[in-house]
Amino acid sequence: MKQTRWLIISGALLALLSVILGAFSAHALKSLLDDYSLGLFKTASSYQMYHALALITCGLLSLNRNFSGFWLKLSGLSFILGTFLFSGSLYLLAISGIKWLGAITPLGGLGFIIGWTAMSIAVYKGADEKS
Repeated sequence: MKQTRWLIISGALLALLSVILGAFSAHALKSLLDDYSLGLFKTASSYQMYHALALITCGLLSLNRNFSGFWLKLSGLSFILGTFLFSGSLYLLAISGIKWLGAITPLGGLGFIIGWTAMSIAVYKGADEKS
């Protein structure tokens, strides 16, 4: 039950932050950033929301004891790390214009890929155990 709680709370907080940052960019940053930077901010916020919902999904899946706890935990951690690296680097790049931050973004994408793969394995293994 503890695993469920931290996954769902982390997802909810990342979703909340995504909404706040999305609104912040649409209103406060609109006159300060160019279209490219606003696009980066929007992409970061969108991917953050997608993976916040994925974290919540991991938490809900972990309620079913048939699904592998290890793989769901790995999935959740990968989504969190991926969000910080992917979305975080894009937020910073949009605001600062420091180009080398763009080199961090693919590492976050790798975190997302690992997260989705681990979630798939958790569900697959759970399906095997049930049959």
